[in-house]
Amino acid sequence: MAVFTPVTRDQLEGWLARYPVGALRDYRGIAEGIENSNFFVDTDAGRWVLTLFERLAPERLPFHLDLMRHLAARGVPCPDPVADRGGALWSALAGRPAALVTRLPGRGVETPTLAHAAPVGDLLARMHVGVRDFAGRQANPRGLDWWLDAAARLVPLLPAGQARLLADELGAQRAWAASDAARALPSGAVHADLFRDNVLFDGAAIGGVIDFYFAGVDTFVFDLAVTCNDWCIDDATGALDDARADALVRAYQAHRPLSDAERAAWPLAMRAAALRFWLSRLDDWHRPRPAEQLTPKDPAAFERILSARRAGVPSLPRAEGAAACR
Repeated sequence: MAVFTPVTRDQLEGWLARYPVGALRDYRGIAEGIENSNFFVDTDAGRWVLTLFERLAPERLPFHLDLMRHLAARGVPCPDPVADRGGALWSALAGRPAALVTRLPGRGVETPTLAHAAPVGDLLARMHVGVRDFAGRQANPRGLDWWLDAAARLVPLLPAGQARLLADELGAQRAWAASDAARALPSGAVHADLFRDNVLFDGAAIGGVIDFYFAGVDTFVFDLAVTCNDWCIDDATGALDDARADALVRAYQAHRPLSDAERAAWPLAMRAAALRFWLSRLDDWHRPRPAEQLTPKDPAAFERILSARRAGVPSLPRAEGAAACR
């Protein structure tokens, strides 16, 4: 959540006039993140988050906004997009597609503990169960095709050791993705970026989950792996924290037990999740974009996580007292 496109007060007041949210009181840019321009907005009617989409094509916006509306209607604590008086969930502001969503309570977690693991697993499972009747179909925008394109851009910029690691892991992931077993895994609309800064804790409880703009249709086990690779690791080494991972997965399986096929896919899913974010951070690091407020993230963290996952991944705990999902 950075600021690439500045917005003046006059621009924002004119844009907000079409929304049933009252008059503008105050607004400020949000520095965290690296994809879109984001602002906290306070009006007479409440507190909101405004997002200007810097890379997301307008034709892709309905999937993301409809997904949030769908989950919010099913009790998942996520931002609910505000429709303007004509019923539209987005419109142009400062030359960018823009949307206004409800602001949720809480703050992101910098250092996850065992106490955070089970609530996050519970949340993720509720999201996966909640999309069973979601009709949107849009591929993961940072899936295999994007990995291959990003790697082609990055390889000339990388040291030989990193280039070899990237080529080897991409080869393994391409082979797995082409297999019948991978294609048969349970899938649906997934968040695909459920990191510690995208889950807001309000005290001991989760106040909300934010930033659905990397969402797409992918396997549920991949989404679980993305989540574990951020919430359940030793930051210094990338090693998995077994206690946190066990708590997160057990809480997840209380709502959605994993199938035997998902268990078998787990080691490669964990590697895929690490590869995806290593590539994203490498791309942002080597090809930065100008922004008023921008804090690129160090790609070395996910290189460590990928190396640790390639060395081995513990087996998943089994669900207690429930049949596995098919």
